[in-house]
Amino acid sequence: MPNQPSLIYDRPAELLQNLIRFDTTNPPGNELACIQYIDGLLKDAGIETRLVARTPGRPNLIARLKGTGQAPPLMLYGHVDVVTTQNQKWTYPPFEARLVDGYIWGRGALDMKHGIAMYLAAILKAKAEGTQLPGDIIFLATVDEEADCEDGAKFLVEEHAGLFDGVHYALSEFGGTSITLGGKRFYPIQTSEKQICPVRITFHGTGGHGAVPVRAGAMSKLAAALTLLDRHALPVHVTSQTRQMVEALAAGMGGITGLVMRQLLNPLLTNLLLKTLGSSASTFSPLLHNSVSPTMLRASEKRNVIPSEVTLELDGRLLPGFTAAELEKELHSLLGQDCTIEAFLPFPGLSSTDMGLFETLAAPLRELDPLGIPIPFVNFAVTDARFFSKLGIQTYGYTPLQFTEGLELTSTIHSADERIPVAALDFGVNAVFKAIQRFH
Repeated sequence: MPNQPSLIYDRPAELLQNLIRFDTTNPPGNELACIQYIDGLLKDAGIETRLVARTPGRPNLIARLKGTGQAPPLMLYGHVDVVTTQNQKWTYPPFEARLVDGYIWGRGALDMKHGIAMYLAAILKAKAEGTQLPGDIIFLATVDEEADCEDGAKFLVEEHAGLFDGVHYALSEFGGTSITLGGKRFYPIQTSEKQICPVRITFHGTGGHGAVPVRAGAMSKLAAALTLLDRHALPVHVTSQTRQMVEALAAGMGGITGLVMRQLLNPLLTNLLLKTLGSSASTFSPLLHNSVSPTMLRASEKRNVIPSEVTLELDGRLLPGFTAAELEKELHSLLGQDCTIEAFLPFPGLSSTDMGLFETLAAPLRELDPLGIPIPFVNFAVTDARFFSKLGIQTYGYTPLQFTEGLELTSTIHSADERIPVAALDFGVNAVFKAIQRFH
């Protein structure tokens, strides 16, 4: 695909369409052509770039736009790979990036090629207009985020940490997308996220021939544990990160609604209040508990053999600052001691949150939307930020989008008909451009 003229930064919708049209479904990824397209745009603009790959054909791109040196470098990063569209029914082909009724439809429109387009547009605009930036802007486009990150951020942090010397703050997914609650429009800026903590629980019991049933065996213990996990949440924890988020949300709501919202921070009332929130509880509950979701099971390999050992694998998620040992203790308290619990925390996140960049990111949102209320946000999912935290880099989720009231487009992430309003994309580019000029 030929490179677009330098003024592509004034046409972020077209830039996003070009990115979506590269099918970077992971696996296998096939990110090379997309990365080369980005590389061409940056080089044509006179911006220094470098490609770094662990696996041939899957390079990560890093570029640097020089600033005045009055501030340390600020990193803007995101991934170009996307999840599968297999077995999904789309209104329009997912890699055609059609513009219909003011929306761009396609896989990656929200996760997260729109962020790549925003950052590129802001950087190219700054270069073309000779904008005096306080510090260098490092732009990073990674591969393999939607799989195990072995070729992407994990590789870069473990093998090329020097590329990020001096970086204290970074912008990436997922935050700044407006939500309307209680008639107010909020812009949650991600300041922290939970930690992935895989868990393995092993149950033992009498095995034997399937023709001779056993009682209280490994499968019975498994069934009891699954029932307990289904009916009971782990203990309530009010972290400083969640407290900041809920208090900011409550202040913005005001009145009785805000008062009720604040009661989520009272551990004696948290679970009771969550039961009254209906579907909204799924947003707040993960931010107030460590959690586990049973996902995989290994037992007998033959129908007529009763297993003497059953292993349950769980997707564990820890709040910031918590350890694998603490999760094991919570699970034993719920399930008892008649099982073996092993939790693993391969990439501990930052235990505390540096809020030093928050106001720099919030101010452009208030200027572009005077009715908007920026608030800190804790992500119950995880991003590439978990790798960069090993280098002491605080990542803020900041790919701002202004959605109209009632627009539930975020539910299309990873599903059919993923799409983004063009106007929302323009809003985001303006916010990012303002923010990189004010970083200090």
